[in-house]
Amino acid sequence: MPVIAQLVAADDDTVRDVIHRFNEIGLDCLDPQWAGGRPRQLNSEDEDFLVLTATTRPAKLAQPFTRWSIRKLAAYLNRVHGRVIRIGRQALRCLLARRGVTFQRTKTWKVSTDPDRDAKLDRIEHVVDHFPDRVFAFDEFGPLGIRPTGGSCWAEQGRPDRIPATYHRTHGVTYFHGCYSIGDDTLWGVNRRRKSAATSLAALRSIRAARPDGAPIHVITDNLSAHKGAKIRRWARKNNVELCFTPTNASWANPIEARFGPLRQCTLANSNHPDHTVQTRELRRRPRWRNANARHPDLLAAQPRERARIRSEKDLRRGGRPLAAA
Repeated sequence: MPVIAQLVAADDDTVRDVIHRFNEIGLDCLDPQWAGGRPRQLNSEDEDFLVLTATTRPAKLAQPFTRWSIRKLAAYLNRVHGRVIRIGRQALRCLLARRGVTFQRTKTWKVSTDPDRDAKLDRIEHVVDHFPDRVFAFDEFGPLGIRPTGGSCWAEQGRPDRIPATYHRTHGVTYFHGCYSIGDDTLWGVNRRRKSAATSLAALRSIRAARPDGAPIHVITDNLSAHKGAKIRRWARKNNVELCFTPTNASWANPIEARFGPLRQCTLANSNHPDHTVQTRELRRRPRWRNANARHPDLLAAQPRERARIRSEKDLRRGGRPLAAA
């Protein structure tokens, strides 16, 4: 025994224990499965119940608040009826992070109440899939006032760029009437003082002029009364234009919505336009730059983000996802 201990540089008692263990289980004694620390206090079912409770609204569990804090959640788990889970706040925080549960801001969605919702969505999907070079989108962006708008820019640390504030806004508002060609990935538009059937008809005529061959075209727009008056419908029938209306409370179904976000960030954020003339000029310059630089890395990075934001509004296309119950 001492000779073996000397060869392996171990204690005599260690060698003796290994020999006895070898006689019991054989070569498995050379790979012991050490437990490592005290036994687990929570099993897998307890962890699943904890995660389910954390992702359930407290009001559904008869608690007098609208969201869990780590302290409130740990206290509730320590006294929940029929199942007591004792866990500290830091261990609870680590467990939730390990299971992919984080503290996030709540989002909202709009559920369309349009009785023809499915038919309208299916029609929009059909024309976009089968006639992309003949599909256009139209909508208004605004109201646009004349006021300094905060944003972000590079500056020396601790010395951010500052934009003056305004107290009296006497310039009124305008609306950007945007038109988007899905097949060509081209955006254009003009500013108008108000939304009206006349301004909408002027925008639709510019869309018709983009395909002067007279072949059928499809224009996706929302249900604003200025978009579907009798005069506009007569003009659409006469000029071989199909108006594809989005369902009520489903603006995300209009493809142009994803283009308004980058337009807002690049022309209005971090701006201080003196009047509508300058603002209109900038709003016209941005689409021209966008159309000429369709493959610019900044543009390619901004459009997926905006599309993701629009998709989060529509949620599962038909409405919101149901809440899990504990």
